[in-house]
Amino acid sequence: MRELPVQVPGHPSLAGTLTLPDVPTPVPAVLLAAGSGPLDRDSNHRRLRFDVTRALAQALAEGGLASLRYDKRGVGGSPGDWRAAGLYDNVDDLARARDALAARPEVDPDRIVLAGHSEGAILAAALAGRGAPVAGVVLLAMSATPGVELLRWQARQIAPTLPAPVRGLLRLLRTDLEAKVVANHRKILATTTDMARIDGVRTNARWHREFLRHDPRADLARLTVPVLAVTGAKDLQVPADDLAVLAATVPGPVEVRRVPDLTHTLRRQPGAASLRHYREELRRPVDPEVCASVVAWCRRVTGVPAPS
Repeated sequence: MRELPVQVPGHPSLAGTLTLPDVPTPVPAVLLAAGSGPLDRDSNHRRLRFDVTRALAQALAEGGLASLRYDKRGVGGSPGDWRAAGLYDNVDDLARARDALAARPEVDPDRIVLAGHSEGAILAAALAGRGAPVAGVVLLAMSATPGVELLRWQARQIAPTLPAPVRGLLRLLRTDLEAKVVANHRKILATTTDMARIDGVRTNARWHREFLRHDPRADLARLTVPVLAVTGAKDLQVPADDLAVLAATVPGPVEVRRVPDLTHTLRRQPGAASLRHYREELRRPVDPEVCASVVAWCRRVTGVPAPS
């Protein structure tokens, strides 16, 4: 495996890593999109190391496929400010990265797959829905629910899993978490700037306005290339039942996989699903079976022979 630094041209430029397998080139490639917020090319936040795109890049290289992953605006080696970027700016950035990947001499431009996790899955579906030339799309923890409804669903799932002191404080203050989320949505939708202070917190208002109004089903309905969708049965941020909606919405060939015990971090949690387990989960590697299934599917749709 080799890793090369890459600059995705445009404004702002994006710093990334091209990972190449130890096989003759050109080879098929997978463009990896990380989740929401200030995540770097490895899907890592300064406080939480998800490592999703890094783990996938390594697994793909071992399977004979190249990959490109990149730092989001204002993160790592990429200039700019992630708080000023809208959801559709992030789709545009993914499009630029696809073009940069297709231009690499080590890559077969006709065999590029998009693969995204969480927000990255929404970006991948949106870009493929625009008609970007791709051989397939991998959607990890992909929502098929309009943004405004998804964030309310998340609040309902997360509230019972909060630490007891936090739940007690909410009861003391007579605060309903879902109602609070809805009230904040009204404040965000009333803003017109890229950034705004909501309850004293500096917020990416533009991204939230676009996300709240975004219905991913419109993009899914335009996907005619092969699609693999994987969601964990214990995901608290995306309904696993959305897999059925996704399967019914995508007109092209689609495979959906609901993985037992898998959470939004793409790790398995045998106990009750809870955000409190995230830090413990992130001390373990990304689920190897999920990585292996993504690699096998990408090899199949790009025509890479199965290993003998």
